Amino acid sequence: MKITPVKGTNDYLPQQVRVRDYLQNKILETYRAAGFERITTPIIEDIENLDKSDGGENLALIFKIMKRGDKLNKAIAEGGELSDMGLRYDLTLPLTRYYANNRAKLMNPFKVIQTDRVYRAERPQKGRLREFIQCDIDIIGTESRTAELELILTTAKALKNVGLDNFKVKINDRRLLRALLMGLGFSEDSLDSVCIVFDKLDKIGPDGIAAEMTEKGFPAEAIAALSALLSEGASLDAIKQRVESEAAADLEFIINSVNEIGGVDIEFDMSLVRGQGYYTGTVFEVVSNDFRGAIAGGGRYDNLIGKFIGEDVPAVGFSIGFERIAGILEEKGISAASSRQRLAVVYGEGDFIRAQAYAEEKRAEYDTALFERPKKLNKLINRLEEQGYDAFYVIGWEETEPKVIDHE
Repeated sequence: MKITPVKGTNDYLPQQVRVRDYLQNKILETYRAAGFERITTPIIEDIENLDKSDGGENLALIFKIMKRGDKLNKAIAEGGELSDMGLRYDLTLPLTRYYANNRAKLMNPFKVIQTDRVYRAERPQKGRLREFIQCDIDIIGTESRTAELELILTTAKALKNVGLDNFKVKINDRRLLRALLMGLGFSEDSLDSVCIVFDKLDKIGPDGIAAEMTEKGFPAEAIAALSALLSEGASLDAIKQRVESEAAADLEFIINSVNEIGGVDIEFDMSLVRGQGYYTGTVFEVVSNDFRGAIAGGGRYDNLIGKFIGEDVPAVGFSIGFERIAGILEEKGISAASSRQRLAVVYGEGDFIRAQAYAEEKRAEYDTALFERPKKLNKLINRLEEQGYDAFYVIGWEETEPKVIDHE
């Protein structure tokens, strides 16, 4: 039998888990302080819900669960669908189903937290896991642009609270992008394909975009017009001169408000698309200036809840890629030093009751563990140091205070 975890998943040592718990708790504290409430949902969803969720390329990455017993045998015999459930690939689809099922019991607008595991059948590689954690906040039930403001400001604060401060928020609106592309000469029925190519702008540049669009047979005049706009810088003001869209006013309000409040670097980015098909308006990402790639992202998905209840409910969310920031902070050497210190109480034969009493007293200020004294005490002390303990105390010492472990 194999002792290693399945590719794309990880085992975490106790000291790693302490850091991960610390980071998750800091994020959760920030979310709660801003008035958001936490819920949990099952990791398993009905396969029909997942397949019809407009999840973009994620739909090809669903871990499907086969039917069981007679239902599976019947499906095999009749050539029917072999799967009836699947693992969630993000937290947005489960949230919309949850809201549709429980909305009569919830506040309106509903300000919600989810920090949980999701699953994608990725090809495992650095930065792409099959099991990973997302930290989401969403606001459901309001069309107000202040919902985007709350999400941007709260997410930025959460990132700063865990030690990330050199980042930028990029924002766009799919309504504006679609209007612009149609104004440049792309047909409405080609916009999804055009956006898939356009989303690669930061990777292949304007010339690469033009070449790939030409290869795919898009109109040469439209490609030339887009290339000309990109060469001009594609600012929000430049786009407003070409198309009329209320989305431009919404973006200006959000950007100007964030700048007026201060403390968050934000900019318009016409190339920002985001992969999920369920986004309907504003989309945003957080990119680190120190590390390549996005560390958070989200957007407005006003039509997704309507798939369950037959009426559209406005909704918008922002998700922190926990594994990404945990990896970045681990590279920076972060520790859970801000959490409670750890104490080891060592006892000899017949001293357990005294040790338990001493440990219970010290638990007011330490996380305290009991260890039976081995023949070689120094070997235990060395292991405690390796495992990140801050102090130890041996029952029977004349002094009453623990001895601090020097980690230098």
